[in-house]
Amino acid sequence: AGINFYYWSLNGIQFLLEGMNFAEKVYGSIFLKWILLADLSWLIIFVVFLLGKRKYKADMKQNYLEYLPIINPKISMILIAFNEEPAIEKVVKDFLKQKNVKEVIVVDNHSSDDTVKIATRCGAKVIQKSENKGITHSVFVGLKKSLESDCNIISISESDGTHNGYDLERMVKYLDNCDEVVGTRQIQVLCEKENQNGILHVWGNMFLAKLIQLKYVSLQHMGIVELTDVGCMYRCFRKDALEKIMNEIEHVVKKQQSKEKRINFSPIVLLLTLISIENNLKIVELPVTFKKRIGHSKSQADNKIKAIKYGLRFIWLILSR
Repeated sequence: AGINFYYWSLNGIQFLLEGMNFAEKVYGSIFLKWILLADLSWLIIFVVFLLGKRKYKADMKQNYLEYLPIINPKISMILIAFNEEPAIEKVVKDFLKQKNVKEVIVVDNHSSDDTVKIATRCGAKVIQKSENKGITHSVFVGLKKSLESDCNIISISESDGTHNGYDLERMVKYLDNCDEVVGTRQIQVLCEKENQNGILHVWGNMFLAKLIQLKYVSLQHMGIVELTDVGCMYRCFRKDALEKIMNEIEHVVKKQQSKEKRINFSPIVLLLTLISIENNLKIVELPVTFKKRIGHSKSQADNKIKAIKYGLRFIWLILSR
């Protein structure tokens, strides 16, 4: 196609009219034959891949319906913060007033503003780090701290005002049937207009989500998990389920920490999902409301070039695990 376009650009429409007609040129094109051969090859590989997934993750207890209601739910809410002075008061108060929330833990990644002071004044338990070790490290510190409490539900979110506390009640209900509930920000009527997720973020997240589904596909149900958004940190765990994967999370954090500080890139949200799937945690994705960020992005993911680079790293991470 590229070569044909090149000759057409030199010779104009006359190129298509000389000798064979256009249909005959396409039919006789050796490039087209190579394309068809490549298509046939990957289709065969794909069918073989699917046939190998006929009984993938089909254990009746681990991968199908189970009803384990949480008696007397108590929620430990973790907020990851770095220079969130404009938003932190509103966010902490919002989560503290929600039903069954017993504590709000703010993990501060060595902020230079008054984030710590404001969060403490609002009633949060603040973990103040002595240096910026990245968001991956903050997530691990928050999860580990929450497990020390008597709360039986652990939830985590960012503290930039993009998420609403009232979504917690809906998310927690699904924990009677699963181990982890993750949010999706892909539903238009639940999103505030002009939020930071542009077209590139929305479709990039959708592509990555479907790539994960394909990697862990189960033929009978189109995948062990249904995902549309891999970038949403807002999620809830049953405490006993989170305890099962903490050692692996710690291992990943140690591996990623130095890289994250160097390139300002954190795959922790994606990794939490992958680790959960690989350890047979039952995951349900649930639509959550999504608002405009208060303040500016710390990861610079709103920069299109950086967003594309992050996306490519996410693809490699999914394929290489």
